[in-house]
Amino acid sequence: MDARLLIRLAAVIFATAAIAATAFEMTQNEEGAATPAARSSEEITSDPLRAAQRRCQLLGEAAARDSECLRIWAETRDRFLGTAPSPTSPQLWHWR
Repeated sequence: MDARLLIRLAAVIFATAAIAATAFEMTQNEEGAATPAARSSEEITSDPLRAAQRRCQLLGEAAARDSECLRIWAETRDRFLGTAPSPTSPQLWHWR
């Protein structure tokens, strides 16, 4: 056999193995991604704060005037930042 033919054959085998490995990994990721999404939906329904955030999201622009949404956003911010909730009601910042 010619050296060029062996190199081409090796390249074809390598490319085939790479494509097969990629296809295998892609199918594994798709199956694995479905499981965390199912867990996330269970967590969303069990978390009342998350349900309230969804309600405020559905209100759209009117949520900016809704006192309950302002309270929910303040609680979400405090939870995210890891700070204790302020004893006073949340105040809006007005930029001038």
